[in-house]
Amino acid sequence: MTEFDVTFRDDREWVSFGESYVSSEAFKTLFREGMLLVEETAAYLDGEGRAESRLISRDATLAYASESMRLTTRLMQIASWLLVQRAVSEGELSVSQAQEEKTRVKLAESERALPEAGEAFATLPLRLQDLVRRSRRLHARILHLDALISEDRPVPVPRESPVTAQFGRLRAAFGGE
Repeated sequence: MTEFDVTFRDDREWVSFGESYVSSEAFKTLFREGMLLVEETAAYLDGEGRAESRLISRDATLAYASESMRLTTRLMQIASWLLVQRAVSEGELSVSQAQEEKTRVKLAESERALPEAGEAFATLPLRLQDLVRRSRRLHARILHLDALISEDRPVPVPRESPVTAQFGRLRAAFGGE
């Protein structure tokens, strides 16, 4: 990666991916998706999931308990990350304060062995399997975004569109404005 050309600093606006992302519509959509998954999972585990766990085999009960605990932990990490990022977007936290919060609630790396590959996972209720898969996909997306935001360095962006600048030069060269 090349160093930024500071001679253009006066001509450019510096943009942070993290700050611009958490203020974007894409982040708002991700936030809603994550919080809805948290709510859906909590409702399932407190209701239908509790009833389904009584119907599975004794061997599957341990897998159910383990997987539901991992699911809950993963979703709490996701919710914490989303809430910290939303606080940054709303100006309640600075980026440096958000980095300090990050040290308190760490996003755990994904488990190396996917539980979906095991026989025990196949014995779990289908709804729980679906929630686990969806949470793992969301977790992977958030880990990727977190890495981008953590490595974030300001990127120079021209204040004027390069196309507009070129049109201006053409008009000047050919006697326009």
